[in-house]
Amino acid sequence: MSRARIRLVTAVLASALALGTLPAASAASAAPAASATAAGRYHQQAETIRQIPLQGAVNVRDLGGYHTWTGGQVRQGLVYRSDALSKLTQGDITTVSGLGLTKVVDFRIPMELRYDGADRLPAGLTATSRPVSDLGLYGTLVGAISSGDPATQEQMLGGGRAEAYMRDIYRTFVTSPENRAQFAATVREIADGGQGPLLYHCTSGKDRTGWMSYVLLRALAVPEETAERDYLASNTFRAAYDAQVRAGLKQSGRMQNPDLLIPLQEVRQDYLDAATAQLAADYGSFYGYLTDGLGLDLRTLAKLQTKLVR
Repeated sequence: MSRARIRLVTAVLASALALGTLPAASAASAAPAASATAAGRYHQQAETIRQIPLQGAVNVRDLGGYHTWTGGQVRQGLVYRSDALSKLTQGDITTVSGLGLTKVVDFRIPMELRYDGADRLPAGLTATSRPVSDLGLYGTLVGAISSGDPATQEQMLGGGRAEAYMRDIYRTFVTSPENRAQFAATVREIADGGQGPLLYHCTSGKDRTGWMSYVLLRALAVPEETAERDYLASNTFRAAYDAQVRAGLKQSGRMQNPDLLIPLQEVRQDYLDAATAQLAADYGSFYGYLTDGLGLDLRTLAKLQTKLVR
């Protein structure tokens, strides 16, 4: 990228992010996202979420295609988000091979890997382990389910405790130096002009992966409401699979009330709000989180724009 191009993109980023929030889409419509006209006004455009249909993973998506408020569009085929890839079929692996991935980043902690298994990937591709803390959520789930005791499960997950647990997890995406370092390393790799198509994931592809995607889209000047819709879309893609899990637990007798799991299986606006409120409290603005929290300089943010926005 030329120095002139870097200066131009840096100036745009600095002015756009200085107040900490990118212009959001009009609240008048829940479906389309906003993009900017040359005159600085917005017109509504329908956005498509680009799922990659697989049998062994239900929440795999191309993060490209979204319009930015500056009038650009996120390039497709460069960044993918997903749930765990440990159950891919041979046909799935062939499909994934067609994506041309050169790197896979796995946000799962070691306990998740032990229980769920390593990713099944095309030949020559090995996942990079970059664990982001789940505050012990996976262990809590295993313990609650394996107890088989309805009273214990209610005590652990009922009465709003599961929801509170999720909000705490989201806050640590912002407050934990270790978590911030893992997200920052992934952003830097994505911004690297020499890095080919990259996929990142966690177990369900909704919380750690959802936050990473929200941050990346906002950094690319995708309107806030569009980034939120991408985050919330996990509920659509995971609904049938998660319902099957609950039904199986009930039929097996391991959970009398598997609906206790719903707050843990879903993404919710108030979970995301917990993270963004923490971001504002700790860094004052989204821009402050990018630069002070994640340690990303303007040159990196400019490279991100140049690589991913056309």
